Amino acid sequence: MDLDTVRTFVAAADTGQFQEAATELAVTQQAVSKRIASLERNLGVRLFTRTARGAELTIDGQAFLPHARELLRIAERAVASVRPGRRPLRVDVIASRVAPSGLMRGFHRAHPDIDLDVVMLFDIETAVAALRSGAIDASFRAVAVPGGPLPQDIESIRVLDEPLQLLTGPAHALARARSVPLAQLAGHRIWMPGIVPGTEWTAYYDDLVAEFGLTIEATGPNFGSDALLDTIADTPALATFMGEHTRLVWPAGHGLRRIPVTDPTPVYPHSLLWHRDNPHPALDTLRTHLATTAAGHAVAGTWTPDWVLPR
Repeated sequence: MDLDTVRTFVAAADTGQFQEAATELAVTQQAVSKRIASLERNLGVRLFTRTARGAELTIDGQAFLPHARELLRIAERAVASVRPGRRPLRVDVIASRVAPSGLMRGFHRAHPDIDLDVVMLFDIETAVAALRSGAIDASFRAVAVPGGPLPQDIESIRVLDEPLQLLTGPAHALARARSVPLAQLAGHRIWMPGIVPGTEWTAYYDDLVAEFGLTIEATGPNFGSDALLDTIADTPALATFMGEHTRLVWPAGHGLRRIPVTDPTPVYPHSLLWHRDNPHPALDTLRTHLATTAAGHAVAGTWTPDWVLPR
């Protein structure tokens, strides 16, 4: 059913005059008559009776009017759901406990008037495809992964260099250290079951292993952060890497330690990605917010892989 004919019907019903409806819709009276006639043919009923005072609804017209109004309301809501500035800003943060989630919480506190939809996409290929299709407006990723440069229509800006920390249980050999040089970790087992081939974080840790002679194990199923913490707490031979801004809660009895890594400090580079033609006005607000709150990049004494974009 053509919405222009429905809109014309409602205007004529409200004004009681085809001419007034034409003025309201900025069309000719002849166009109004043609649209009403077309709608009547489609419905198989008469909607108006012409009178000396104008046009009055028939019984069928009266029955159709509330449904016509609802059709127009539904159409308006459908358009509003995708219109930039009227729909929520959709942002991929990868996971709920990692640094990008914290960055978006800070943005929400600073701009509570902006509606947000936070989603969690697993890999960068899925995120880039969602950016290009318009399914999301922005994504936090480490870029550009070796062998997977960003498409030309995807823009990025580096927003946070997050220091890695060593997480150990209370009986680990390094548990009492106030900090640990990166080279000293070469003889220790670092367990990270979330390492998945093809992801940007795997590319990052592969380079870290290659450059500093570390041993990172990804054996066993990934049961999530709670299971990881339980295992690290109970296994003196194992440690894991954790981002400084990763939010974790563990039982007091675990006695876990978060130990800064130094000389150099490996930092995980979080960048914001978006499609260059995305018109959502809140996207500029998000970029500005992140630019004013982001930590410095390429700080002396830190390390990132060579493939990480400088900005």
